[in-house]
Amino acid sequence: MRPGVNRCFKAGRRLVLLAAMFVAACSTPTKQDKPVQKGLAKAAPVARVDIQQDATGFTILEDVRVSADLRAEYESAVRMLELQQYEQGIASLLKITESAPNVTAIYIDLGMAYARTGDLDKAEESLKKAVQLNPRHPIAYNELGVVYRRKGKFNEARASYEKALELFPSFHFAQRNLAILCDVYLADLGCALQHYTAYQQAAPDDPETAKWLADLNARAKR
Repeated sequence: MRPGVNRCFKAGRRLVLLAAMFVAACSTPTKQDKPVQKGLAKAAPVARVDIQQDATGFTILEDVRVSADLRAEYESAVRMLELQQYEQGIASLLKITESAPNVTAIYIDLGMAYARTGDLDKAEESLKKAVQLNPRHPIAYNELGVVYRRKGKFNEARASYEKALELFPSFHFAQRNLAILCDVYLADLGCALQHYTAYQQAAPDDPETAKWLADLNARAKR
């Protein structure tokens, strides 16, 4: 048996908590020079998400316009989550949604915080809201898959991980989660082998994956 899915990877822990952090103006220098209006501008039905990958993981920025004060409140709430002050962090994020109801990042962080407190129903609700706001956000689907898996909704979890990979094939956290789901919960060895292999190629320094692949291959030969 494999251990449960650990979403806090060493290389990606800050990514997970700052999954879709929004910025004061936008991500390009030319637009950052524009004045920032008070509160949140009306968001487009699908906000643009910039996905940047480097050796340490992924940075995902949601491009919306907010006040500096609101951004500071968000960053403070995220710090609370990093310190495992979930009750305070959730309360702060809920307050922010009153001024910024259309920012995907807030609902992703809410979903993850609720999941860590064990409130999987609210976690699912928050992450579904994130997907509704931006149906092209891979982290929203990945985190929703984790919640589905914990609730025993294995087919829904698989579909959610697969959607994350459809949107961003090199998002190897979803590869790992899908591999574990197929291996431990669905007994789909072919799926598990495919996604463990993909994850190992993307994250060759993870020592657990080689062991899991060896065990999987041994079981497949029986």
